[in-house]
Amino acid sequence: MNVSKAAASMAFVREFILTGFSCEWQIQAFLFSLFTATYALTITGNGAIVCALWCDQRLHTAMYMLLGNFSFLEIWYVSSTVPKMLVNFLSETKTISFTGCFLQFYFFFSLGTSECFLLTVMAFDRYFAICHPLHYPNIMTGQFCAKLVITCWFCGFLWFLIPIVLISQLPFCGPNIVDHVVCDPGPLFALACASAPTTQLLCYTLSSLVIFGNFLFILGSYTLVLLAVLCVPSATGRRKAFSNYGFHLAVVSLFYGSLMVMYVSPGLGHSVGMQKITTLFYAMVTPLFNPLIYSLKNKEITAALRKVLGILSII
Repeated sequence: MNVSKAAASMAFVREFILTGFSCEWQIQAFLFSLFTATYALTITGNGAIVCALWCDQRLHTAMYMLLGNFSFLEIWYVSSTVPKMLVNFLSETKTISFTGCFLQFYFFFSLGTSECFLLTVMAFDRYFAICHPLHYPNIMTGQFCAKLVITCWFCGFLWFLIPIVLISQLPFCGPNIVDHVVCDPGPLFALACASAPTTQLLCYTLSSLVIFGNFLFILGSYTLVLLAVLCVPSATGRRKAFSNYGFHLAVVSLFYGSLMVMYVSPGLGHSVGMQKITTLFYAMVTPLFNPLIYSLKNKEITAALRKVLGILSII
């Protein structure tokens, strides 16, 4: 009896099963096609913006440097989870190794956190450009902008490092079924053979800080910008500004709203299906919309894209 108990205690999980969307094969095929198209459009849209900004010397300014880094980040953000989702649609086992699960967990959360910080820096940039236009060129220099971008990436990749390391050290002795589309802390905590309230509290605290802190800063910046826009004498200029920033706030609210549902209010008992759909919003939907909202509505970037496409057509 003691030998069997000892053997069972040593049988740690070496791989997980990501169930994803368990449904009939016709629906699986439809979702695979939909996710593939969404992923391809996201990569193409963000990649085109990066190329256009890189090739056009006139767009090597602070605002466009931030947009280029944002599009570059989005490419890696969707690539941290979506390819594995697509593979699982075609796989019968739907397995992911223990190391692969926590690497996905780390990169997905780190890139998402970097995106939160970068969105805040972009809001800060627009606030200074509109509310303090005379000081803007002296403050938002290329060197200062590069430092802000590096800080966003650095803080993003350090923010959840300790909680993820702590979660990976928990004993996982079975079962190994993660009823989700990605390796997420909620299902992983549920699978651990030992409770870790301190690690859970740390994880939720850091999530709340990064989500609420950045969202409130962005909301405050956009509020000041809109107040400044109200002072614009031209009615056409006001309508254009309200249209642009209205779209920006819609996408930001969708991104942060879905994050709040998942990571700030985990105790509300959301259904598994609700968690999966909510994850898709911030993992796939907003990265698809961001190039359209932040960049393709910009005349300078549209012109740069046409120039790049014209060069490619000649080649």
